[in-house]
Amino acid sequence: MNTDNDSIYYHTWADGLRLVHKHTGSPVAYAGIMTGAGTRDEEPEENGMAHYIEHCVFKGCLTNEGSRGTRELSARRIIDRVEGIGGEINAYTTKEETVFYAATPAQYFSRTLRLLWSLVSNPTFPKEETDKECGVILDEIESYNDSPSELIYDDFEGLVFNGHPLAMPILGTRKTLRRISRSAETAAEWMRSHYKRGNTVIFSQGNVPFARVRAAVERITAESGGLVGSGMPSSERLLVPALVEGREAHFRKHTHQSHAMLGGRAYNIGHKKQLGMYLLNHILGGSMSSRLNMTLREKEGLVYTIESQYTPLSDSGYWNIYLACEPRNREHCVELCMKELRRLREEKLSPAQFRRALVQLHGQMAISAENQENNVLAMGKQMLYHNCAPTWQQTFAHIGKLTAEDLQDIANEVFCEAETCLLTYE
Repeated sequence: MNTDNDSIYYHTWADGLRLVHKHTGSPVAYAGIMTGAGTRDEEPEENGMAHYIEHCVFKGCLTNEGSRGTRELSARRIIDRVEGIGGEINAYTTKEETVFYAATPAQYFSRTLRLLWSLVSNPTFPKEETDKECGVILDEIESYNDSPSELIYDDFEGLVFNGHPLAMPILGTRKTLRRISRSAETAAEWMRSHYKRGNTVIFSQGNVPFARVRAAVERITAESGGLVGSGMPSSERLLVPALVEGREAHFRKHTHQSHAMLGGRAYNIGHKKQLGMYLLNHILGGSMSSRLNMTLREKEGLVYTIESQYTPLSDSGYWNIYLACEPRNREHCVELCMKELRRLREEKLSPAQFRRALVQLHGQMAISAENQENNVLAMGKQMLYHNCAPTWQQTFAHIGKLTAEDLQDIANEVFCEAETCLLTYE
């Protein structure tokens, strides 16, 4: 019996590389690498580079297997290394991070970590394979353009962060993708400039002793090399200018429904009011019993989809409300959303309303904690930005200290009508 199940361990090496590991009793082990390099680190002419790299490192890499020497792995062999043992491997790109991770039976943990490190430290970018993958990404862009409920998020970020790299789409464009895919050295050079040990976190979870995990990281990174330097300090990123007034944009998409998104700036990761904003968003539109859903769907019957989100970033953040409705109802739906925002600014939650919101959120956080994949990814991100990974219980303990007055203050700061942006498709 393991006495240290569900314990979280940390280690930081002298070169800045960080490790966070959660020891659980699960026979499934997760291993992942998260680097603080994403879309906002691209120049306009190389927009889509981070996402392109995320795809193309899977096309081939060199892996060092210690005494067995260095081997070159093809795309097929990379997949077989994980799926051949019943595991799963995945990756994704955000505006600020690129993440590679896999889930396998625990006995294959070291082998899986070695593969992931090889992908980020020694990719080969074989031209024939990356050219084919470029076509896959172009198809992904077109698929995205055909889905207004997804595309509207990109366009809204473009509106809220207009003129800043955060406004650029993660996938890039046809023009930029063709430019960055011309030479393998272009992607390799971008990785050398942005994938640094100092802005990289290795995260893991499963029934693997921490001593074994740490030893595996030290051995694998020493044998394979790659990722040098302390990383790009956040001060090198272009600062996000303040949003002093709301903006509007309207696009004709020839869709059956009218899609709308409204929102604005919010608190960054680590802000003292971040958790209060998290709770406030839950009340506004984070559940089926939220104010937006009860008003626009249950009471008025105007929408099928209505939701709100809060997205904190390293030095900024934003909130948004998304809805889809009949074109004739769009203005009324937006008015109802604005009315709910005004209620949160002007009317303090009653003690009963506040307690109910806390009980709901506590239950949802407990249920969400059962999703091991989401847990390990959140743990990696917390380590990247906070150098620690609090449990959901610890996080909720801080939320439980909030008051109805705190939430009203946040609503008046964030849900400012003069700074609210509106984007519509019709």
